[in-house]
Amino acid sequence: MAGRLPGAAASSPLPRALLLLAALALFSISFLSLRSLRPAADPAVAAAAAKSRPLLRLQSSSSVYHSPEAFAAGYAEMERSFKVYIYPDGDPKTFYQTPRKLTGKYASEGYFFQNIRESRFRTDDPDQAHLFFVPISPHKMRGKGTTYENMTVIVKDYVEGLINKYPYWNRTLGADHFFVTCHDVGVRAFEGLPFMVKNSIRVVCSPSYNVDFIPHKDIALPQVLQPFALPEGGNDIENRTILGFWAGHRNSKIRVILARVWENDTELAISNNRISRAIGELVYQKQFYRTKFCICPGGSQVNSARISDSIHYGCVPVILSDYYDLPFNDALDWRKFAVILRERDVYQLKNILKSISQEEFVSLHKSLVQVQKHFVWHSPPVSYDAFHMVMYELWLRHNVIKY
Repeated sequence: MAGRLPGAAASSPLPRALLLLAALALFSISFLSLRSLRPAADPAVAAAAAKSRPLLRLQSSSSVYHSPEAFAAGYAEMERSFKVYIYPDGDPKTFYQTPRKLTGKYASEGYFFQNIRESRFRTDDPDQAHLFFVPISPHKMRGKGTTYENMTVIVKDYVEGLINKYPYWNRTLGADHFFVTCHDVGVRAFEGLPFMVKNSIRVVCSPSYNVDFIPHKDIALPQVLQPFALPEGGNDIENRTILGFWAGHRNSKIRVILARVWENDTELAISNNRISRAIGELVYQKQFYRTKFCICPGGSQVNSARISDSIHYGCVPVILSDYYDLPFNDALDWRKFAVILRERDVYQLKNILKSISQEEFVSLHKSLVQVQKHFVWHSPPVSYDAFHMVMYELWLRHNVIKY
C-alpha cells in the first residue's frame, strides 16, 4: 500500500472533534468582539424610539396612507420644527388677517386664518421661517360687497406693498410664500398678480388642474361645511340600505346629466333639487346615514362640500368630477375610502356601484372612518385635523426652494 503514512488507518475521531470545537470557539470570540465594537445605545434615544413605536405601528396597520411610515415621520418633523411668518401689515378688523366667518361652505378659509394665528407654527422672526403667509381674505371682501374689479386692485396693491417693504419675496420671487382662499372668487382676486399665481403656493378649495392650479406646487383645501348638523357616522353598515344618494342644485353640466339619467331610478335616490326643509328637520343630513354611496358631482367648480359631508356621515363618497386634485392626496390614498370616477362614467353609475361587493364596501367604509379626523376643523386645532393636514402639505413643499 505504497503512499500511505504509517498509522493512518488507525487514526482516532478525537482529533477531529477537537478541531471542530476549536473552530466554534474562534467564531464565537470573533462575533462577540465585533459586537463590542458597536457604540452603546443612548438611553434617551432608545426611550424616544420606544415611545414612537406605538404610533408607527398604528399608522402601519392602516392602509389609507400611501406610505404610513413616511407620513408618521414627516408629520412628527413638521410638528417639531415647522415655522411660518405672517406678514403683520393690514388692519386685522378688515379683510386683512380676518375672514368673515367660521360657518358655511367657505368655513375652511376662516378656520385656517384663526388657527395659524394662534398656533405654535407661527414665528415672529422671519429669519426662522420656512414659509411666509400672505394674510388677505377675498372671502371677507366678498361679504362686504366689494366688486370683483375692486377686489383685484385691493389684492394687487396689498401684495405689491409687501414686496416693496420687505426683502423676503425677492429672495425667491415668492416661491416660499403662500395664500389661502376657499371662495372661488378669491382665486380670481389674485389674477392681477400673475407672478404670484405662477410662483407662490396657492391653498384653494377649487383645485382644478386643467386651469392654473399646479398639483405639485399648490394645495387642495377641503371644503368643509361646518358646524356639522349631526354627529359622525360610522360602523353602522347594517343601516345603509340605499345604494346611492344625491340631492342638490343643477349648477353644472355633470349635475344636469346625473339628475336627468337617474332621478327616477328605484335604487338610486337622486333628486334634481335640494331636499325641502318642509319635509322634516335635517332630512338631507339623515339621508347620509342610510346610504352606502353618496354621489359627489362637481358644481360650479370641481370641488363640493358634499365630499366632506359624506366622509363625516360615514357614506362612501363617489367622486364624479374630472381634473380634481383631491385634498391631502400626497398622504391619503383616496381609492381606499372613496370611489373615483370620470364624469363620463355617470351613464354607468348604477352598474358600477352594484358591481362593488359587500366585502369591498365594508372595507371602504372602515377606511372612511379612519380618515374622518382629517376632514374636520377645530378651534383650537387638534392633532391630525384639517388644519394640521394643510400644514403637513405646506411642510412637504417648504424646501422646494430656499435661500
